[in-house]
Amino acid sequence: MTTNSTTAFEEGDDTADHKSPSDFVPDEIDRPALVEDIRDRVAGDVRFDTYTRQLYATDASAYEITPIGVVFPKSTDDVATTVTYCADRGIPLLPRGGGTSLAGQAINEAVVLDLTRYMDDIVAINPEEQRARVEAGTVLGDLNEALSPHDLKFAPDPAAGDRSVIGGAIGNNSTGAHSLVYGKTDVYVEECEVVLADGTVVTLGEISVEKLRLSADFDGSLFEQVCAEIVRIIDEKGDEIRDRFPEMKRNVSGYNLDVLVKEAETGTVNLARLLAGSEGTLAIVTEAEVSLEPVPTTKAVSLLFYDSVLDAVTDVQYVLEHDPAAVELIDDVLLGLARETTEFEEAASIVPNEAEAGLLVEFYADDTDHGREQTAALLADRTPKTATELPPSDDQPINSETFAFTGLEAHVADERAMFWTLRKAGLPILLSRTSDEKHISFIEDCAVPPEHLPEFVERFQSLLTEKNRDADAAFYAHAGPGVLHVRPLINTKATADREDMVAIADAVTDMVVEFDGSVSGEHGDGRARTQWNRKLYGNDLWEVFRDLKSAFDPKWLLNPGNVCGDHAMTEHLRYDEGYEFDAGFEPSLNWKNKNGMQGMVELCHGCGGCRGSQETTGGVMCPTYRAAEEEITTTRGRANLLRQAMSGDLPDDPTDDEFAEDVLDLCIGCKGCKRDCPSGVDMAKLKTEVMHERHEKYGASLRDKIFANFDTLAMIGSALAPVSNLVQSLPAMGTVSQKTVGIASERSLPKFHRETLQDWFDECKPLVPKSEAERKVVLFADTYTNYSHPEVGKAAVRVLEAAGVHVDIATETDSGRPALSKGFVDSARETVKRDVKELEPRVRDGWDIVVAEPSDAVMFQSDALDVCSGDEVEAVAANAYGLCEYLDTFRLDENVDWNTPVESLVYHGHCHQKAEKKDHHAVGVLRRAGYTVDPLDSGCCGMAGTFGYEAEHYSLSKAIGKILFDQIDESDAEVVTAPGTSCRTQLADSRIQPVSSNSSLAGTSLDRDEPPTPIELLAYALPR
Repeated sequence: MTTNSTTAFEEGDDTADHKSPSDFVPDEIDRPALVEDIRDRVAGDVRFDTYTRQLYATDASAYEITPIGVVFPKSTDDVATTVTYCADRGIPLLPRGGGTSLAGQAINEAVVLDLTRYMDDIVAINPEEQRARVEAGTVLGDLNEALSPHDLKFAPDPAAGDRSVIGGAIGNNSTGAHSLVYGKTDVYVEECEVVLADGTVVTLGEISVEKLRLSADFDGSLFEQVCAEIVRIIDEKGDEIRDRFPEMKRNVSGYNLDVLVKEAETGTVNLARLLAGSEGTLAIVTEAEVSLEPVPTTKAVSLLFYDSVLDAVTDVQYVLEHDPAAVELIDDVLLGLARETTEFEEAASIVPNEAEAGLLVEFYADDTDHGREQTAALLADRTPKTATELPPSDDQPINSETFAFTGLEAHVADERAMFWTLRKAGLPILLSRTSDEKHISFIEDCAVPPEHLPEFVERFQSLLTEKNRDADAAFYAHAGPGVLHVRPLINTKATADREDMVAIADAVTDMVVEFDGSVSGEHGDGRARTQWNRKLYGNDLWEVFRDLKSAFDPKWLLNPGNVCGDHAMTEHLRYDEGYEFDAGFEPSLNWKNKNGMQGMVELCHGCGGCRGSQETTGGVMCPTYRAAEEEITTTRGRANLLRQAMSGDLPDDPTDDEFAEDVLDLCIGCKGCKRDCPSGVDMAKLKTEVMHERHEKYGASLRDKIFANFDTLAMIGSALAPVSNLVQSLPAMGTVSQKTVGIASERSLPKFHRETLQDWFDECKPLVPKSEAERKVVLFADTYTNYSHPEVGKAAVRVLEAAGVHVDIATETDSGRPALSKGFVDSARETVKRDVKELEPRVRDGWDIVVAEPSDAVMFQSDALDVCSGDEVEAVAANAYGLCEYLDTFRLDENVDWNTPVESLVYHGHCHQKAEKKDHHAVGVLRRAGYTVDPLDSGCCGMAGTFGYEAEHYSLSKAIGKILFDQIDESDAEVVTAPGTSCRTQLADSRIQPVSSNSSLAGTSLDRDEPPTPIELLAYALPR
């Protein structure tokens, strides 16, 4: 679809630079002299204000430490300058990527260097040599997106790859589910440009041991001292390193000395690989050259099912004989959670009822037949009674003992994805607990050789039972390389639970050492596991680690305390005995989750899923971050600051001007986090609570009151039409509305119809008598549909009647959405009560409720339950539908003999429907009607109800919209369609061409400034 959309920020727009620090942070600065000194020396941003420091106090771990400040360097020179300045003054430094670390290595009392903001360029791609050179802040998902035209990829695939960066991958020596094939990041690090602890910039890469010796000098430059220490380690500690380091694919504990010693045996070492797993404690990587791997031609997946977890882990060693690319364990806890969760019902339906565990086994294949051969061989060996798509070969080895009782195979992409969905289903559920007890990451990636997994798991389970921690403790794993993820429920606010954390970790470390394993097979040491490295490696190697650290960083200023430092795992926990929560007000909404509003405020675990781009992560969350790239505009940022304000860590009242404007103002209420956040943090609902209390304390602006009461305004505008439309179209009205109430002059205001939908319907005779109807519907004519877009309501009536539905229309038009969206909870509650009073008796009498506007449909289905309680409102919620949802749910469109034009559509769903997982219905109905539909994996349009009308938000609204506009540009479809009024207004104001001149709809009533709705397209396809 070719568009004529404008750029995100118009030239000359003084609000265009959304990377300006003044846009999102207050003026209060900590240590202003230090800020001024650094700011004078670097081109990047320097922020030591309270909000920024608190934003960087957490990562994806259980820990929290407020940093000294944050620098956003624009170049290696900026990094070197900052390091030199801090080194001279003894100020600690911490390089940071996406903040996705699970062990706490991305937080410290230091000056944080956020390398993701500016230093994220892909410098060069060399497909012939299978190499890429990238800056340290480059997101792995973005790199792989750029490599996809060459059928290449950066092979390590950590779960957070769509938001973690190459510098972090090196710092953690990251890997992923396919480490059986690819190993860890260190294998792919060819060269690194780094800044040493004294500010020296050097390039580390391959060097002969002979040349390394020539560079070694304990009395020379810092780099020469480093070379001398490395030579000493090779010469004097090689035997001990070979003896003490576990021989495993997955060990990221301690420094990467085993790789160093092994390489030295060949006469050449790669010093860049010594940084892998160093967690920023040795040097700061600013640029890296990495090697790449071909993307597999295709894949095949098997699922093996077992009577117990022990049977499953016992079988791993035999499954490995088939050379899989991945072997993943799913235990009974995760299977049970998947079965009980609506989102994963389809995936869970393939699991036999008696299954207590499963192994997902993936193969890389040359073609589909090759994949079928691999799964046939596996299933014939491990569960011989299971039928396979291809017969297994006669000469394959068969093990006499089997443990799986049945199995499945998948070769089509959608089926393979469903198998993987089952594997990934449990973690979001585990992370969605709003109780004080949470699944804490502190022993969750210990690793042992696969042959020891059965005994290790059995003893691990016994340990948890002994500590009364076995309930709901999930065992899931990258079982192939022996990595076990276990997250017991721990309440870190309780002293006894913290003591149990230490006791469990201590005992597990003993087991790991006994089985020649590692305390970290994936997520690194950080604050959670550093203290166990001494036990894992012994005192001598512990001192070697410290000597290496001292050589690289003589003052111990680089991320101090990690790997070989003094971290204790229960220090600096986000929640401890000193934590107190006080919202400062009583919640006004219904909170049915455990711990209510407090539980939701404390829910964010910091994974950074809200930092993903549209291209790599997709979904809705978080639109403002995708446009502004500011941590304070992420769900994580807002949730953390709200929690800190309500717990006293941030000395702010969350209802005051500064907090409301700087933290909550740019939450656009899209509800994307409700669906896309792994934990399900509902930031829109939290904002509503705070804004309601703010109105109660300080009153509300005239603009907010106008928007909240738009139904009344629309009724008046309709009664005065067309005069009301003429008045607002006068040239000066845009300037007047912006200066008086702050409505952006660039925006097109809603037009009103003198004849409302209700007026029109009152003159119509039902085409489907109630006695002959398949179903009965009360069509709720929401404000926009009734007063501004009655054509949408008319189309709805036509389509519903064509489907054999008897239609009546509601007398109420306000769903309560406008008031709730602006934080007027009491007003929304009274409106919902009026609606329920009218609609509930109809529901009781067998009628369904259908709503044209998506956000109003969701208001009835979900948000009404937040403001009202009782059987009546629950009955209305359970029987309310969006238009296409209603047709699709009951397959009513199958009753229609469609006369659809040959037409291709690009469909943008409404974010509120996406939050409720209801946006797919329109696609299904349109396709069955005969349209070709390209459904976009799009976020919010940026209009977000009234957000895009507000003058101070106009530029950001357009920036968010630009992401959608680009997606529409890339589509080959001829017609844009969107169900939401806000979305269509945004597209019209941005000069999107909704109907191509090549379309059969060109010149029809649907060819206008704004896109047609799906229901209008369906009405157009009715027999004439």
